[in-house]
Amino acid sequence: MTIGTIMRKVLNKNICIRLSVVALLMLVASSCRISYKFNGAALDYNVYHTIRVSEFPIRAALVYPPLQQTFENELLDYITRNTRLQTVDGASDLEIEGEITGYNLTPQAVTEDAYASKTRLTITVRVKYTDTKQEGNDIDQTFSAYRDFDSSEMLTDVQDELCQQISKELVDLIFNATLGNW
Repeated sequence: MTIGTIMRKVLNKNICIRLSVVALLMLVASSCRISYKFNGAALDYNVYHTIRVSEFPIRAALVYPPLQQTFENELLDYITRNTRLQTVDGASDLEIEGEITGYNLTPQAVTEDAYASKTRLTITVRVKYTDTKQEGNDIDQTFSAYRDFDSSEMLTDVQDELCQQISKELVDLIFNATLGNW
């Protein structure tokens, strides 16, 4: 075997490998379709135009009245910022309704003298999401989020900030489960 014959065989083998790799890449590229929606919503705006967001009354044993308004405002603002849906009061393509079912304080991180060094504020919201255009997309689910705060602080001093933070997290969870369609 001459050096020329050996070189031709090596080159033919390299060409076959390169062609195989290129063919494989083309196959993968043609079979995959990546779709990104930068607004966070997975909605077809040719089908969905309106949404109705009902009030979320507080049905919890412990009631903090400003929570309802804080939560509702956060939900409406988030939907407005992240979708092109128009909010309406009457019949709509999508509907979100529910209630605040839990507002609880529980001790956390108990110290050696049996006192809690942290307290957890947990808010629970039950959401009913209705898609009037397509069956099977409806959701009836409970969402919960919490924040811990130092037990040396008075709840009245941190309550507004905690409720705002928890409401944002709850709205994010609700949006992803309903309009975000993750």
